Amino acid sequence: MKTTLVVNPKGGAGKTTVAINLASYFAAEQIPVTLMDYDPQGSSLHWLRLRPPQAAKIHGANAAPEKYGRLRSFDMYVPPQTRHVIIDAPAGSAGVLLQEMLVRSSTVLVPLVPSIIDLHATGNFLRELTAMGPVKYGHVRMAVIANKVRRSMPAYAPLQSVLDSLGLKLLTRLIDSDVFLKAAESGTGIFELNPGLVAAERKQFMPIVEWVTGLPGLAEAAQEAARVCDLARTRAA
Repeated sequence: MKTTLVVNPKGGAGKTTVAINLASYFAAEQIPVTLMDYDPQGSSLHWLRLRPPQAAKIHGANAAPEKYGRLRSFDMYVPPQTRHVIIDAPAGSAGVLLQEMLVRSSTVLVPLVPSIIDLHATGNFLRELTAMGPVKYGHVRMAVIANKVRRSMPAYAPLQSVLDSLGLKLLTRLIDSDVFLKAAESGTGIFELNPGLVAAERKQFMPIVEWVTGLPGLAEAAQEAARVCDLARTRAA
């Protein structure tokens, strides 16, 4: 079982968007996956409740702080057949809570919005994370995602400068797209929608999947499968 932590202490960075679409990929591939929500707002768990009955199963685990009358350990149950756990971290993650999530994880994804304000807030967090034992000594891999990127400014030099100084990898840039919002509102992810409608979003997201799974070449395989399907539909018509 592998665990991916999606974390950024600043709200609005798109943590839930990354978490649910990564879960969507595993579900679409029939890989048992658990989505663990540490956020008291429960956005990921709400998305799971919106999923259509015919959608592939994604197990939900509620890891938010305990409330009176609720057994947190019971809510955090992960089925033994799970092959990947995705943790959706709350805003403001720090201290003991951050340590708890990090100890569970094998990979860490930090989505951030490429702006000077967000970079200032998240830059300090990235430095803190890289200095923590699991990341510092290579037990946990960490990478950054540029999220909600404006089409008019696909690259942001200050972000790359910060990442270079910390030796971190920029996995991909996710263009600000309504597709992610529409998918979330329907309880699905981009890997469960018509490939022809979400081709650009899937292409941008696949480097995340490849890095998390450690299986390079998945993007090319997916593109080839889509091409074969399109060719078959054309011949049938």
